[in-house]
Amino acid sequence: MKKTLIFVAALSIFACKEEAPKDYVTFSGKITNKNSDSLLIRTRGYAKTISVNEDGTFSDTLKVDAGIYNLFDGAESTSIFLKNGYDIDMTIDTKMFDESIKYTGTGSEHSNFLAEKSLKEEQLIDFETLSKISDMETLETELDKIKTDLGEFYNSNKAIDTSITNSANKSLEPMLKSYKSFIGQTIALKKEFPKGTPSPTFSDYENYDGTTTSLSDLAGKYVYIDVWATWCGPCKAEIPFLKEIEKEYHGKDIQFVSLSIDDDRSHKGSWDKAHEAWKAMVADKELGGIQLFAPKGWQTEFIQAYKINGIPRFILIDPAGNVVSPDAPRPSSDELKELLTELNI
Repeated sequence: MKKTLIFVAALSIFACKEEAPKDYVTFSGKITNKNSDSLLIRTRGYAKTISVNEDGTFSDTLKVDAGIYNLFDGAESTSIFLKNGYDIDMTIDTKMFDESIKYTGTGSEHSNFLAEKSLKEEQLIDFETLSKISDMETLETELDKIKTDLGEFYNSNKAIDTSITNSANKSLEPMLKSYKSFIGQTIALKKEFPKGTPSPTFSDYENYDGTTTSLSDLAGKYVYIDVWATWCGPCKAEIPFLKEIEKEYHGKDIQFVSLSIDDDRSHKGSWDKAHEAWKAMVADKELGGIQLFAPKGWQTEFIQAYKINGIPRFILIDPAGNVVSPDAPRPSSDELKELLTELNI
């Protein structure tokens, strides 16, 4: 009897010392082909940098409010769901970033769902395919189908935290509405400027070398116009691809024009600062082709005529000064080379 009481007492002491639930997340993993020596976990009100070892391994603890966080590896980012008490291990190969992300451990199912969600959205919302649609009725039909398919996917796993599925469902319609608006503008633009119609023109725009250039000066060759600005991130992302295209097509039947719409509004109310920023970036990035400065920024007649309200925008004009495309493929798109090949350039 005495031994039994001692044993029960021992169990009681052990139970009293049982660990309380963790009030932090344990996050570890292995990165193949790492892009940086650190990872950044962030939301608007939180940021934590995690060191990545030379062999791509990492491990740290994070004390968080439950929710969706952005994980940035120095080049690309993804979403991860964190909640105190979770013990998550991640593996990823940055050469196949979204396709290779896998999570294991306590709470990992929510982050795996977010990874699958990203791939599903990328698969269903094929922007280049949608951009080829030529009428609003077909576009609306396609977007309705995407809405149904994504809605079914978002609600397919009842084990996923409701904050994730609620957020996905809430953002679905606004997301598709933005695609409808953007692609709808392209459809309207192509109807207003069908292939073969005379292009709006420009005269005596300032060139980087101090001379002036008019569209009529470029007659006799195709003209590919890049409308951009020094402050525009997506515009700058296209620069390396534009340089490659310029080099590949050098001496052929096409001229490349970059038209900056830097203006006083985007440079502290100063046209001088806008002009200086343009010239500095042309020099710093060693930009080729014909570099022009739009005299009135967004209000420049050529910009207004082509109804440009977002950049970058690319325009292709034929040797006779007629429109080939008022919204041509970007340099980073394989479709640009396909189009130039069709034109025997």
